[in-house]
Amino acid sequence: MRNGAALLVEALENEGVDRIFGVPGEENLDFLEALRTSKIELVLTRHEQAAAFMAATHGRLTGRPGVCLATLGPGALNFSTGAAYAHLGAMPMILITGQKAVMSARQARFQIVDIVASMKPLTKMTRQIVSPASIPSIVRDAFRVAMEERPGPVHLELPEDIAGEEVDAVSPIAVHPLERPLAHPAALERAAAAILAAKRPLVMIGAACSRPYLADALSSFVTRTRLPFFNTQMGKGAVTGGSNLYMGTAALSEGDYVHEAVARADLIVAIGHDTIEKPPFLMKDAGGPKVIHLGFQSATVEQVYHPDIEVIGDIGGSVQALAERLEGRLTPDDGMATLRQKILAHLNDRAEEDRFPVTPQRLVHDVRAVMPDDGIVCLDNGMYKIWFARNYRTHVANTLLLDNALATMGAGLPSAMMAAMLYPQRRVLAVCGDGGFMMNSQELETAVRLGLNLVVVILNDSAYGMIRWKQAVDGFEDFGMRFGNPDFVRYAEAYGAKGSRVGSAEALVPTIEAAFAGGGVHLVDVPIDYSENTRVLVDELRNRTPDVECR
Repeated sequence: MRNGAALLVEALENEGVDRIFGVPGEENLDFLEALRTSKIELVLTRHEQAAAFMAATHGRLTGRPGVCLATLGPGALNFSTGAAYAHLGAMPMILITGQKAVMSARQARFQIVDIVASMKPLTKMTRQIVSPASIPSIVRDAFRVAMEERPGPVHLELPEDIAGEEVDAVSPIAVHPLERPLAHPAALERAAAAILAAKRPLVMIGAACSRPYLADALSSFVTRTRLPFFNTQMGKGAVTGGSNLYMGTAALSEGDYVHEAVARADLIVAIGHDTIEKPPFLMKDAGGPKVIHLGFQSATVEQVYHPDIEVIGDIGGSVQALAERLEGRLTPDDGMATLRQKILAHLNDRAEEDRFPVTPQRLVHDVRAVMPDDGIVCLDNGMYKIWFARNYRTHVANTLLLDNALATMGAGLPSAMMAAMLYPQRRVLAVCGDGGFMMNSQELETAVRLGLNLVVVILNDSAYGMIRWKQAVDGFEDFGMRFGNPDFVRYAEAYGAKGSRVGSAEALVPTIEAAFAGGGVHLVDVPIDYSENTRVLVDELRNRTPDVECR
């Protein structure tokens, strides 16, 4: 006979789980013992939030749910931000938490919080396991729900008495492939006719396109149709580079240079747009371009997004079917090609300026220079995210990981750690503001303990820079945004990592190159000058389009 914890571990093995991230507690001890003799590796983190970010990033990069573990009460509640991160970002993951015994109450209400209720708005499904015999079916259902469109987190609570209860042998449920429904031919014909009738069609690549298996289909669609395209922030990198059709990234909602392409278009084919993202452009009630919504699910109608035509079904199948209807029948718009050169020239402006502290343009330029095409850059959340979204060119799909859904601070380092574990032969770089880095900086110890090869760039301005910038733009006094920082080089060394400090713009590339060459975990402290935020993202764009509020 086996107990409930052993059944749960066996069911996870059946799903192909090879790692679990987390911080166990007293209520997880039966599960921990079952894990000890299993094929699954326990990756012990220093905070539950980091474990959840790592599990979510596993789901994002592989399409298979990452799994994380926490105890009851405070440990489980520390999963909340990670659950929301995965829920809004459509990343499949499984959260497992412990709980006091449900058949007795020897400790009364000590540490007991209704975690199932607290997880309900943050997950696709949340369930307390009340019988060991039900574990195989619950786990199979959990993975199915987590992976089906729209992907996201599922929470399972395992009370300690259920974990320890012995039960007759129950076999795991076999995993079988699931094929996604294809779009109706009539919808495809309608969309193809609209694109053929348009004079200046433009494709938008959205967040739902960043599924690992879609890269080839989307890249083929662009190549075969020769349609110019731009992307949302979370759609960035979904298409392999080299087509010469990329118009830019919508890092702002309106008024940026890429929005000249939106204004020129008479039809936008929005592939995989998820309105959970900050709007990449604002649809007009009348007079603007028509919009085709092509997605796994029907459009979520918002004030700023109300498409005219919908094509619902598997995105890979839909773009393939559309390409077959369009290939060789479209006349390229020479105006879009000319506009593309103008947009990219603006983005490259001052990219090699020697000013120090380093400007955002120089930072992005130099990071691109040291990263190979398949190198992975993982961003935390801060002002630099807008600059990377606008200026960083991706050549291989899913090599710039940023969050434009929950947009939480503190995720950059854990997500980069996960990328380094999955792809140990590729360069992985975390870019964090000093504020976001310190929210999960304790995970440096985890990264060192795991023997990861990882470079972490910390942009040091001793402030919550993005909010401070918004404070200034909105006319408020400079208040409440400054703080002090540790000596980051010594801080890294205290964890057993290496540390460097950049003292000039010219030193940025050789310092990062040396960090990668040295191997292990290496932190690079980079002073940053954010005065360009106002010059470029406010004054320059506002002077170009004075009637537009840049946001």
